[in-house]
Amino acid sequence: MDEEKKTGLADAVETGASAAHTIKGAIKAGKAISGAAKGAAAGGPYGAVAGAVWAGRKHIGKIIAVIIILLLLPVLFILMLPGLIFGGLVNAFSPADSEAPVLNSETAIVENANDITFTINSILGEALDDVMARIEEDFASSGADHMEIKNSYSSGPVFNANLIISQYCAARDEDFESISLDDLAAVLRDNKEHLYSYTSVQESREVTTEDPETGEETTTTETWIIYTIRYNGESYLADHVFALTDEQKELASDYASNLSTFLGDGLLQNMTEWTGNSIPSLGDVTFTDGVTPVVYYNQLDERYASQPYGTDNIGGYGCGPTSMAIVVSSLTDDTVDPVEMAQWSYENGYWCDNSGSYHALIPAAAEAWGLPVSGCTTSEPQRIVDALSEGKLVVAIMAEGHFTSSGHFIVLRGVKDGQIIVADPASYKRSEQLWDLSIILNEASRRAGAGGPFWIIG
Repeated sequence: MDEEKKTGLADAVETGASAAHTIKGAIKAGKAISGAAKGAAAGGPYGAVAGAVWAGRKHIGKIIAVIIILLLLPVLFILMLPGLIFGGLVNAFSPADSEAPVLNSETAIVENANDITFTINSILGEALDDVMARIEEDFASSGADHMEIKNSYSSGPVFNANLIISQYCAARDEDFESISLDDLAAVLRDNKEHLYSYTSVQESREVTTEDPETGEETTTTETWIIYTIRYNGESYLADHVFALTDEQKELASDYASNLSTFLGDGLLQNMTEWTGNSIPSLGDVTFTDGVTPVVYYNQLDERYASQPYGTDNIGGYGCGPTSMAIVVSSLTDDTVDPVEMAQWSYENGYWCDNSGSYHALIPAAAEAWGLPVSGCTTSEPQRIVDALSEGKLVVAIMAEGHFTSSGHFIVLRGVKDGQIIVADPASYKRSEQLWDLSIILNEASRRAGAGGPFWIIG
């Protein structure tokens, strides 16, 4: 065999071995396979392979070696995830600026994901400015005296970055080479006037003024316009920005599910095993074994499970509203059940189609009911223990583990015998168990938004 062929074969074998080692490492780290087979079926793995080969045709020898290794696995792992996170299949295994493959570098993956999220966040901020300008223009031509703007996103945009990434990549399924963060940003900016919409209601308000000299009161009527801003959501993006086919929507959904599992961010809160079943009504349940008596609700309770949460249902997607129903009913004089909280979440823009709730639901609902709330990280365990010992409640967004296979909100409700007691809105049994704080810290979302993965509520 001539030297050139020997060198090429050696490179291919080395690359294949590296790919196998990379995937083995990813699986060992617990980030890999859950839900990927679903993505393979929807996306067409061999079509994806063909596209990846074309995108990396300059490195065809190495790519073929990698694909051979991949095809020996139960699923084509890397091909089940949007290429934007990894910079394409080539960079996933052999980036130009590093000896360590992106797939095997948590730091590189998190940096990529953070860059994408930051870019989307910035563009949504620009889109908020755009909708505010449109409101100002509308008010100026209305002849009304005053206006009021209801903006649920004043503290920052809410969005499902994984789903936006996945929809974009699904839209580019025939053009792998064009996938880039710059291209995604360009698409969103070109459509920023479509990212938010507003509704308006005109009303009359009586205003009484007093003459400071005579003390005489005069009542006048003012015309007010109340504007409500709403994020149109990822389902709107799928139809009107990325123009996805039904097949591409399904592929994007599977991409997002796999990506959320891979990143461990808890963005996907759906009980995939829920098929419409419910449990008999639990009646009125209050846990009294912690400092604070906790009113308990279960999203699978027959009273709530089939009730709507946006176009989804509480049983499959309502852990966020159910958790906040528990908190509000326990810490205020209001009794708010999961149905009422789900409706509030939907009306105020915190429902995420087919994905549960945006993480921002937790601090927003707490503030709406007058409860002080502060975010907390996994590096602050003593804050959590102290808060629970003082009778506060802590909402946590959990990733894959004891509580969920994807993402799930639970309520930490106290400390007992040195362990944590919880109110799990999907399991009465788990709510009666004692839990090591280490389990909760280790399984909490690694990339929670809105100040999470823990929110201390007093």
